[in-house]
Amino acid sequence: MGHGGNVIDELQADHREVEEFFEKMQALPAHDEKRRDIADQLTIELVRHSVAEEMYLYPAVRKHLSGGDALADQEIKDHSTVEQLLKELERAKVGDARFDTLVQQLIQEVSAHIADEEQHLFPALARGVQTATLDELGDKIRTAKKFAPTRPHPGAPSTPPANKLLAPGTGLVDRARDFVTGRGRS
Repeated sequence: MGHGGNVIDELQADHREVEEFFEKMQALPAHDEKRRDIADQLTIELVRHSVAEEMYLYPAVRKHLSGGDALADQEIKDHSTVEQLLKELERAKVGDARFDTLVQQLIQEVSAHIADEEQHLFPALARGVQTATLDELGDKIRTAKKFAPTRPHPGAPSTPPANKLLAPGTGLVDRARDFVTGRGRS
């Protein structure tokens, strides 16, 4: 969850972690209950990652990049799609066809989002934003992930200032629920 480095390094490390979760899940048989644990861990990482990006990365994209508003809006739209899939996956039972369908849709959506960020957005940030700002954003992203929600909340605000106000409280409730249920401990 906290890898170090500037914002690009931090988010790329998150991307590799998510890809590892996908590989682990796909390596298990369809009815293996370990897939639920992996799905929960994947959800926790994706939600924290998305919330942190929405709090700090996308506002920086809007501020520093030409056409940044359109870029940020598309990224947030992608997050919305993924968050809805995560919410449905949270309710699906391992072994049901719906679970497998949702996993495949999630892999497709997230993989496309990762590729777009790494091929277009991150190089644009590296060219257009000062190193000190990228380092500062990396620190902010790491801090945001510590307090971010761990469960999908599709109706929650995805832009500042509302997301910065609500995310820590929602995160606290989510982490309390996770502690009580044991979710994400594997």
